[in-house]
Amino acid sequence: MDCWKGAVSHSWIYPTVIICANGFFTTMRPSESFLTPYLTGPDKNLTAEEVTNKIFPVWTYSYLALLFPVFLLTDYVRYKPVLLLQGLSLIVTWLLLLFAHGVVAMQLVEFFYGMVTATEVAYYAYIYSVVSSQHYQRVTSYCRSVTLVAATVAAVLGQLLVSLAGVSYFHLNAISLASVSLAFVCALFLPMPQRSMFFHRKDAPEPVPGPGKGLAVGTAPRPQSCQEERSPAAAAAAAGAPSPQPQAGSAGPHRHLLGVLLQLGRDLRHCYGSRKLLCWSLWWALATAGFNQVVNYVQVLWDLRAPSHSSAVYNGAVEAIATFLGSATSMAVGYVKVNWDLSGELALGIFSALDSGSLLLMHFTDNIWACYAGYLAFKACYMLLITIATFQIAINLSMERYALMFGFNNFVALVIQTILTVVVVDSGGLGLDISTQFLIYGSYFAVITGIFLIRSMYTIISIKCRNTSVAAESTAP
Repeated sequence: MDCWKGAVSHSWIYPTVIICANGFFTTMRPSESFLTPYLTGPDKNLTAEEVTNKIFPVWTYSYLALLFPVFLLTDYVRYKPVLLLQGLSLIVTWLLLLFAHGVVAMQLVEFFYGMVTATEVAYYAYIYSVVSSQHYQRVTSYCRSVTLVAATVAAVLGQLLVSLAGVSYFHLNAISLASVSLAFVCALFLPMPQRSMFFHRKDAPEPVPGPGKGLAVGTAPRPQSCQEERSPAAAAAAAGAPSPQPQAGSAGPHRHLLGVLLQLGRDLRHCYGSRKLLCWSLWWALATAGFNQVVNYVQVLWDLRAPSHSSAVYNGAVEAIATFLGSATSMAVGYVKVNWDLSGELALGIFSALDSGSLLLMHFTDNIWACYAGYLAFKACYMLLITIATFQIAINLSMERYALMFGFNNFVALVIQTILTVVVVDSGGLGLDISTQFLIYGSYFAVITGIFLIRSMYTIISIKCRNTSVAAESTAP
């Protein structure tokens, strides 16, 4: 028995299998594609206005409020307790969905779901804290693939159960509750990490990983491991940043926290000092805010175009196809040979224009199939661009700052999304109807298009003028 426990504690396979099982059951929620029909149907008997203007905005607000404290807590308690918290939050979310009624109860659902999304940072951070660096690329592939498979399986299963077996939305939510409960059980069996990125790190030198052991393009950010990471001073020196003060083990917790925050500030200043990274990050934040709004409210628009009480609902099939198209376009980026320094901003402008056109189509058409097609095009374009942005940022950052910049970009996106929610959606703001909201979102992406098309023209002209000047100088006698 002791030999088996020792093998488990030193093997990368055991924690990878358990965290992948946790990720699969966490994501395998067949009821999620049918949330709006469930809330507006006979089970909950809520109006579309209540769902849109009073219930769904709570998720955005709670996510924003919880994100930063949960990020620090995740690192401080070393990931596993936060994964358990995520599992409990999912269970509470689906218990409330099944058995609670009324606007206030559904607002509580959105609050707990905000807790779920805020704790998602622990999923990837955990696995990088318990395996050695030579396995990072492999475990990242496994963890991302299993969630993609789970999302597709959940959407297809939900659609088949609704369309062919006549399963009610209530029973779909019961299946989701069983799945997230299994995810919580899986989390209980995870070994407890001994290290984390900021609060539990040691100053042991890390050998430089060889070829093929770096982070895969488009993968999630990862924290440095304890025994294998460079010291904070060495990392900062390698990146050209000022060395942080040594973190003495005898320092008080408040001083330790202040040191962590100061180091975060120095790293952020270094990251955003590059105009190129700033440009890609600006698109990331603006587009992700709009994308999250569309995904959060698109079911309400579909229910308006084809009411679920009188029409067949194909939300699950559309989400499954959208997931497949998103993964296909993301994979295609790895095979496209483009000078992104020259054409990257132009690509951002062109595909943002396609996103804008897709959303405006969804506003102006009354045909549900046109709405579905617009959503598929919108999600495919976004997934293509976010993969390019991820790659461009990753290749220009040291690994110590990789996770930090991605996390901060998402935080800025969430702030922008909250502003959109307050102004456009919330009943305390304009409280616009869902069709008008999509007109606003389409116009929002049109503004993004204008920003990056203008910027791309400036970049292309500047590079050509510089090349012409260099050529003229080289031919001069």
